[in-house]
Amino acid sequence: MWNVSSNDRVCPAPTRAVPGAGGGAAAFAPAVMLALAVTLATSSRLVAEPRPIALDDMNAILEVSDVQIAPDGRWVAYAVEKVDLKRDRHDEDLYMTSWDGVTTVRLTSSPDVEHTPRFSPDGRFVGFLTKRDYKHKTDQFWLMSRDGGEGERITDLKGGVEDFVFSPDGTRVVLVVSDPDPDAADDEDKDEDEPKPAKPIVIDRFQFKQDVEGYLRTVRTHLCLLDVASRKVEVLTSGPFDDQLPNWSPDGKTIVFVSKRGPDPDRNDNYDLYLVAAKAGAQPRRLTDNDIDDNDPSWDDSRPVFSPDGQSIAYLQGGAQKLIYYAGYHIAIVPAQGGTPRLLLPGLDRNQTHPTWTDGGTTLTFLLEDDGSVHLAKAPAAGGQPERLLKGRRTLYGFAVAKDGRTAVLQGTVDRPLEAFAFEKGTTRPLSRQNDPLFAGLRLGAVDEISYKSADGTEIHGFVTRPPDFKEAKRYPTVLLIHGGPVGQFQNEFEFEGQLLAAKGYVVAAANPRGSSGRGEEFSRAIYADWGSKDGPDVRGAVDHLIAQGIADPGRLGVGGWSYGGILTNYVIVQDQRFKAAVSGASISNILAGYGTDQYVREYENELGVPWKASEVYLRLSGPFLHADRITTPTMFMCGESDFNVPLINSEQMYQALRSLGRDTRLVIYPDEFHGIRTPSNLKDRLKRIIDWYGSHLQ
Repeated sequence: MWNVSSNDRVCPAPTRAVPGAGGGAAAFAPAVMLALAVTLATSSRLVAEPRPIALDDMNAILEVSDVQIAPDGRWVAYAVEKVDLKRDRHDEDLYMTSWDGVTTVRLTSSPDVEHTPRFSPDGRFVGFLTKRDYKHKTDQFWLMSRDGGEGERITDLKGGVEDFVFSPDGTRVVLVVSDPDPDAADDEDKDEDEPKPAKPIVIDRFQFKQDVEGYLRTVRTHLCLLDVASRKVEVLTSGPFDDQLPNWSPDGKTIVFVSKRGPDPDRNDNYDLYLVAAKAGAQPRRLTDNDIDDNDPSWDDSRPVFSPDGQSIAYLQGGAQKLIYYAGYHIAIVPAQGGTPRLLLPGLDRNQTHPTWTDGGTTLTFLLEDDGSVHLAKAPAAGGQPERLLKGRRTLYGFAVAKDGRTAVLQGTVDRPLEAFAFEKGTTRPLSRQNDPLFAGLRLGAVDEISYKSADGTEIHGFVTRPPDFKEAKRYPTVLLIHGGPVGQFQNEFEFEGQLLAAKGYVVAAANPRGSSGRGEEFSRAIYADWGSKDGPDVRGAVDHLIAQGIADPGRLGVGGWSYGGILTNYVIVQDQRFKAAVSGASISNILAGYGTDQYVREYENELGVPWKASEVYLRLSGPFLHADRITTPTMFMCGESDFNVPLINSEQMYQALRSLGRDTRLVIYPDEFHGIRTPSNLKDRLKRIIDWYGSHLQ
């Protein structure tokens, strides 16, 4: 329910042999050899020793995302996000690296964000989205030659373009377009000397709030068709619902997409697949026909995909509506002409995403989440056992496959942020290398996987990060980090906060309690309508485990998290007075205050019921607020002022309760920030305050 969810560098040119530089050592004069030896010895002393990670490194890390591969497999494109310190904002540019890793080309360099790179089917062009130079400041569709040169804006759609897919022949593009905000004034009509008062916000929708988007009104997303040559845009779908994740049939005649329709789409999560002919005026046809309580196509960034012969469509299927996100994602296949869907791997109780037809349509390749990692796997399309193509201690966030089978992946590990890699011969080869210069000079804390028993005997898995200079037989102040979700997991990827705490001398525990993903549906739904009672002891067990190992100092324990991580933090400190410091980010403890004030009305009603019929459930789950007098842990509450995910009111209530009781507490509010803090200076401030809070109570 409560998901959370750099400096610019061009990769150095590869070292090349200099033509004609043969001759070996005998070609050097003795004096030159002596000078060279002295220079090398001096240089070796000047090379800085690797240092622990520091707070300022947060703004030096480059975030690589959205890996794409050209149809011929020769180039891999990706987006790189950096921090613009002068403007206190993030910038994002597009890059390409050749398949052999020798050449890296920066495609865009404007101060605006460019994202969503996509190769045209012939590989000659790269399409992307950006607000750059557009009067209405909404993303538009752009094209640029893969060989270089300036990009060109193709669309002029006031509401903005959210997504796009090239047709198989590249002559058309299906766009996901947002309706224009009817209350937004045209920029050309603005008179800065005569500001007009804001219009009233009139609401008539069941779900009327969404983080970042704000109050939900009549603005929806629909599909449009762009003819690339003429730049003509035609509306393909319309109506009071959102159409998303389109994809083309191999012959270019049909488009499949995901939509949630019916008399009141806000009241359910009953997404279905729809087919529509790729021409204006065509009427969509529902392909999957799921009742409210049946398994439904899931809302995820994995778009449905036609098989190469156009006869089948692979997509993600969720569980029963009542189980909301606890049920997970599974790949299903449905005949394109209609029929009964079937699960690709009915016996595999793990999340599967990003289905992609491979090997001429005989297999499906996908991402497989499993117990702290995300791997690359494939399975026969007709059914059979899955094969893990890329496993081990790694987390994949995406992949792309060229026509010849070459595969690029977006991979992270505990000691490196996400980067683009080539996958070949069962392993990966680095391509992007955006963060190599920074991390070559860092000395990180070791990250190990741990396993232990919770209070009731349930086996719990997680991670422990040790300080870079960790010494055996010494007890360390220890911070327990709790992830958001609740259905999510700590996994084998780089965690800046954990490494920063370790660099400050803390042992950091990160547990995956019941409610987490990665270990199947039963493990996830163990906390269904029962937050805190099982997952609270589960995460506390990580601290007990480290105390028993002689690592954690039982007198210097801290705990913290964001979103559901903050919620569970509140449960932990009302259950256990051992913790000497807590940081509760974007949390809620008076659950009755959540209904109607945040974006989760469907989730509340599915999991907990409505307050007037299930008040005892809401009150039982509100223990940290109703029993705030049991909390003795000094606690800092943090939240974005404009958060509609877990609104500020919830942090204010907990702060007020502890302040009323005379406890050591603090409330930090970030103006103009949503659930996920984005402004670089605020992100830095947040981490500095967390470090200082733990330091003042644990060191």
